[in-house]
Formats: sequence, C-alpha cells, structure tokens
Amino acid sequence: MKALVYQGPGKKDWIEKSKPTVQKPTDVIVRITKTTICGTDLHILKGDTPEVPEGLTLGHEGIGIVEEVGDAVKNFNKGDQVLISCITSCGACPNCKRQLYAHCNDGGWILGHLIDGTQAEYVRIPHGDNSLYPIPEGADEEALVMLSDIMPTGFEIGVQYGHVKPGDTIAIVGAGPVGMSVLLTAQFYSPGRIIMVDMDENRLAAATKFGATHTLQVGKDDVVGEIMALTDGLGVDVAIEAVGVPATFDTCQKIVSAGGSVANVGVHGKPVELHIEDLWIKNINISMGLVNTNTTPMLLKTLQSGKVDPAQLVTHRFKLDDILDAYEVFANAAREKAMKVVISA
Repeated sequence: MKALVYQGPGKKDWIEKSKPTVQKPTDVIVRITKTTICGTDLHILKGDTPEVPEGLTLGHEGIGIVEEVGDAVKNFNKGDQVLISCITSCGACPNCKRQLYAHCNDGGWILGHLIDGTQAEYVRIPHGDNSLYPIPEGADEEALVMLSDIMPTGFEIGVQYGHVKPGDTIAIVGAGPVGMSVLLTAQFYSPGRIIMVDMDENRLAAATKFGATHTLQVGKDDVVGEIMALTDGLGVDVAIEAVGVPATFDTCQKIVSAGGSVANVGVHGKPVELHIEDLWIKNINISMGLVNTNTTPMLLKTLQSGKVDPAQLVTHRFKLDDILDAYEVFANAAREKAMKVVISA
C-alpha cells in the first residue's frame, strides 16, 4: 500500500509500505476512504514530539471501510463503514472505566504517534470495538472526518472544561480548525457573546459566518483593551486558548474575569509563564487536557440532527495520491486560505 511516512524532523514521503495485518484478536483493519491533516502532524514534522519513530505512518483522523476483523471483534464486520477515533481505548482499564480514554493503559493517542496512522490506504485499529463508530446511513462523510478529532477536542477541552453557560461572554483565542470547533459547539450552550481572536482576517470573517458575535485581529486591534472595554472592565467568563503558544495563553490570563475559567486547548511545545501573582485572588479555574472522545456518540447525533455542521470547516479537497500537495496547502494555511483539507482515496 501507499502511506505518508515520517522520515525525521522536516522530512516526510508518500511511499510504498507493507499493508497492515491483524496482530491481536481485537484488531480491525480499515481501508481508508477519507482522511485529513491535523496541526499535531505539523508539530511532529517540526520535531516537537521526539517519541515519534522514523518510518511511522502519520495521521489519526479518518473514515473508512472495514477490511478485516480479529476473532474477538464483536461490533464490526467486513464491509462496515466506520468513523475512526483519534483516541484508541480498550474500554476495560481503570482510566477507560472513568471515560479517560486519552489515558487508556493500552491506547490513548497512539495512531500516527506511536503506531502507524491513517494517512495511508489501510490502517490497523487496535481495540476496534471501542475505537471505531458505525457511520449513520446518509451522513455527510466530510463532516464525519471532523468528528475524529477536532470537534470532540474543541467541545470537551474548550467548551466542557471551560464550563460555558447560557449568557456567558466567551473569548476564543485562535481561529484555526480547533478554535472553530469550539465556536460551533459552544453554541450548544447559548453564550451571550462569542469573541474570536486571530491574526488572519480571512479566518475571522469565517468565524463571523459560523456564529462569532465579535472578532478582533491580532496586530491590528488592542485585543486585551477592547475585550475589557466590551465587558465593562470585568473580563470574559471563559477564555479559551486554541493556538498553543505562550503569547496566546498570556492573553487568556489577562482577559479572564473573576470567577471565570481559562480552558487551554492548544498543544504547547514551550513553557508558558503563569501569572499566579495576579490570578490567585481572582477565583479562576484553569483547565487543559487531551481529548477523550467520550462525547463522540453525542456529536454524531447532533450531526445527524443538523444542529451542527462541521463540514463548513472544509476548504480544500485532494486525492490520497496528492497528499504531499495537501500538506503544502495546510502548512501555509494563511496564504492558501485553508482551514481543513479532506483527502479522499
């Protein structure tokens, strides 16, 4: 088969590789029909995750068709259409029993990280019964790809951990795919005002279309000053960091109100400065984490009901053989006006 393989920091290639086979009775082999690229894949290519071995197939998102199942698999059969979760879970360990699937003793985020991932013609999914979801008949396949990772990430780590409530004023710092997923799913809770902050005016325009009530452009607007003015000097109820750099986390510290929440969603590769000398007295909550995907079944239902349309986030489409071109576009998102790319077999 063909696969997009990590060859060391800054290096990747679309090459021939052995097709995966069932290694354990709980394995499922899936033929990929659609996949995508995540910002985390770019972090890997930059060398930010040194635990990733050379020769690994990248990718942790996608949908496909079951090709083969292990003897212990009960929920899936050859030919079934499935959504692949970015998180692998055994369903039986102590952390899985608490729905902390991200910290499964025999899984977690391993696809495209510690084992071969989804940017290939085929992928092996360990613990298939707990790590795959049947695709509802007639569902939008491009929308489903967004449910592998970014939608549950934005919802769980941004909206739920941030305790978004009806009437809240929230600020989302970062209008990339995950920030936009926060924007779409925050509206389940009817916040009063949603402020989107980003450097890219094209993404801010899209954010307005998706439901943001206010937008602020970094480098043009006085972000902190305008947010404090907008909130009568109080700050926002929930500040959601969706970039993963020290400057954006610092912005969230400055704009959160007394009694508010800072929800860190971004993947940070460098230390940040926590201004506890200012924050200790404000009675705030700070949260962060890796997505558990325990909300995926609920998000599937909202997709089917039409309450959320993550397909809006797709801006570019490629064939699997053109995945190197897809990476070039995604890595230069501002220049290409890209949000999420969908790569189809």
